[in-house]
Amino acid sequence: MEQLNSELAALYDRVDSLLEATLDVDDYVDLDKLRRTVKHPPFEREKLKRPLSAPQPIPEPAPPVFQPPAPPTGLFGRKQKMAEAQAQAEADFAQARAQWEEEMRLLPGRREKLAARHEAAEETRKRALAAELSRYEAECAEREKEVAEHNADLDQLIANLGYGSVEAVQEYVGIVLANSVYPEGFTVEHEAQFDPETAELSLRVLIPEPSTIPTIKAYRYVKASDEITPVALSQKDAKDRYLGIVQQMALRSLHEVFEADRRGLIQSISLEVGAQTIDPATGKGIYVPFLAVSTSREVFSDIDLSAVVPAATLEYLGASVSKNPLGLVAANTEGVRRS
Repeated sequence: MEQLNSELAALYDRVDSLLEATLDVDDYVDLDKLRRTVKHPPFEREKLKRPLSAPQPIPEPAPPVFQPPAPPTGLFGRKQKMAEAQAQAEADFAQARAQWEEEMRLLPGRREKLAARHEAAEETRKRALAAELSRYEAECAEREKEVAEHNADLDQLIANLGYGSVEAVQEYVGIVLANSVYPEGFTVEHEAQFDPETAELSLRVLIPEPSTIPTIKAYRYVKASDEITPVALSQKDAKDRYLGIVQQMALRSLHEVFEADRRGLIQSISLEVGAQTIDPATGKGIYVPFLAVSTSREVFSDIDLSAVVPAATLEYLGASVSKNPLGLVAANTEGVRRS
């Protein structure tokens, strides 16, 4: 239970400090630091580069040596026994000699087959090496191509941003906002359109819908059922927390874009914060705007966000804010003061 309450408190702390979390971060993105260099992994089949060891040569068999028979024992028939032993020894020697001669006859062929097998294995190794090197070099070439294309696109973006190109400004804003770090599970998306004639950025910030934000006050142990059960937040506290998220996300997004745009290409921002959700009446997906505000760089840069109350700041900027975003009540976006 303590762990559950600790995790819940940490989550609420993160969503309650969405604005504070970005104030110590420099949101400027140095595009040159996005340049890539090629890093190739090592060749995985280094062993294929080493030639196979030559096989041990087949030695010539030693020729047989005639072994004369031992003198017979006994007193009778020594001569006959000696003759029989001599005949057997000569027969054995003749057989051994014949076997040796056969082995000597077959030896060149055996050596040739051994050499052929080694040569075939070497050819197999060389073909495998060639194939693996070809694959590796193709992968290296693809990596080099990807990096070259990325860097070329980056050079083009930097150049176009210098000219204040609409597409470049929008892409840079997308990079800046994509770099923004949010609590785990708190997914934020952005849509931006830049008008070069007015130097105004129209920015829509899509935040998690209300149902994704916990409405639990704490967990408690119920002795009667021996269970840990959640205690719900009051309706007011739940409404205030989600409204606070909407307000903080508006100021955070304005701050991040203006701070990142050091060239001053964007002179004003027309901002809308809302969520994609399911219409409880129709069951279909809808977009609900919770807040709309427009402000100039000059006005916004004069605000010290580290000391503000978000609701008061947005009122000062003339924002239109939903009275109950938790209940999917839309803000009136038509009467927002334009910069």
